[in-house]
Amino acid sequence: MSISIGIDVGTSGTKALAINPEGKILAEASAGYPCHHPKPLWSEQDPEDWWQATIKVVREVVTKAKLKPADVAAIGLSGQMHGSVFLDKKNQVVRPALLWNDQRTKAECAEIEKRAGGRKRLIKMVANPALTGFTAPKILWLRNKEPRNFAKTVKVLLPKDEIRRRLTGEFATEVSDASGTLLLDVVKRKWSKPLLKKLDLDADLLPKCYESEAVTGTLTKKVAEKLGLSVECVVVGGAGDCAAGAVGNGIVKKGLLNTSLGTSGVVFAHSDEPQFDPEGRLHTFCHAVRGKWHMMGVTLTAAGALQWFHNELVAGGQKGKSAYRQITAEAAKVPAGSEGLQFLPYLAGERTPHLDPNARGALIGITLKHTRGHVTRAIMEGVTMALRDSYTIMQDLGVPVRQIRASGGGAKNPFWRQMQADVFGKPVTAMVADEGAAYGVALLAAVGAGEFKNIEEACKATIKTADQVKPDAKARRVYNRTFPVFQDLYAALRDEFPKLEG
Repeated sequence: MSISIGIDVGTSGTKALAINPEGKILAEASAGYPCHHPKPLWSEQDPEDWWQATIKVVREVVTKAKLKPADVAAIGLSGQMHGSVFLDKKNQVVRPALLWNDQRTKAECAEIEKRAGGRKRLIKMVANPALTGFTAPKILWLRNKEPRNFAKTVKVLLPKDEIRRRLTGEFATEVSDASGTLLLDVVKRKWSKPLLKKLDLDADLLPKCYESEAVTGTLTKKVAEKLGLSVECVVVGGAGDCAAGAVGNGIVKKGLLNTSLGTSGVVFAHSDEPQFDPEGRLHTFCHAVRGKWHMMGVTLTAAGALQWFHNELVAGGQKGKSAYRQITAEAAKVPAGSEGLQFLPYLAGERTPHLDPNARGALIGITLKHTRGHVTRAIMEGVTMALRDSYTIMQDLGVPVRQIRASGGGAKNPFWRQMQADVFGKPVTAMVADEGAAYGVALLAAVGAGEFKNIEEACKATIKTADQVKPDAKARRVYNRTFPVFQDLYAALRDEFPKLEG
């Protein structure tokens, strides 16, 4: 047999699944872990939690699918992007990893732009501006704020690549995830030596960079025995979670756009050549498709906003699907526009289009008439409006969109999927199997193992679309009227947010 396993090291947990050469899922498993916030807008995790979760889910998948060691030919890795794992000369983790939604690096972003010769010059070098979530500012923060830890650091890895190191002993990454470090020449698909020099960073801090389907190593004997696999099992480059999720939904050719509603929200469009937003609001990254790129807008809090509302204000910290069903059913009874209630979903600052780590969440327009259902719907509408911000920029830049495919936990809710169609004013298509990033990197692993010629062939053979929802004309008119209000509310509050610090 030639089975592929995909592993996705997410923010709230790690997921693994096994697929056969036809793309059928044989088994899947997931395991959660905490995220730590030592200060407001800081976000950290212990890489050991990722590793223990990886061991658990892979062993569970192997057991559920009744796989023998020789059955699994390849593993693909995905994970939360931008996170920084600092390793010393003994490969020990120096400090907790700083995550993608950590906002402590405003000063370092300014330092990077200054050293690069300005934002325009920086974008010319690495296709993107300096954002607090990216990896390079985190490295400079360590150097500036924790010099002893920086002195110990000999390697910096992204989350999925720390798992790769533990699986194979190799220091490696791939172009899609590396694009989000702010240290990759995205056009040439290699580390930017000019920027590293300007930042006084040693290139040896970074791992070797591969294409996404390329083999980066094989399992060590110790790990293979622990997982119930073979030392012949290869590990391919994989992809950052956004590119991996797009692959898992077949976004591997021009004209396809993916919206993803997970902890964060993503609007992702395939591109055959590098396309740039001159203002740096959208990201231009290497795609997990060899020789291709993508444009991406990110809102830092998407379904995570609904999760926060549910966990902290509805269920009192207790988690449960029944409460989610109840509050979304209440929201569905509220008319589009939530009767004047608006929600700004910037609970962790915001990336696209504001590039504003000071942005905060806000519920605006609340009256005695509003109920919990109104608040729930306003949260969902605010998140979807934030996605429309990115979609609108893509439209303005002439990015072709033939079809929108929805994915992520939020997209599994038909009500929220319909809302996307209404807000975007375009039909939205669901997927037969929406397994996200883990499925995407399992397909990349199958390519690396030789089951398919390339990832385009793999997606064509395995990925199918399901139902499509069309915009409701009445709701569409409401959202066309309220979207500019949503934008104006942020503009009105932007200068007030920094005053709330401390």
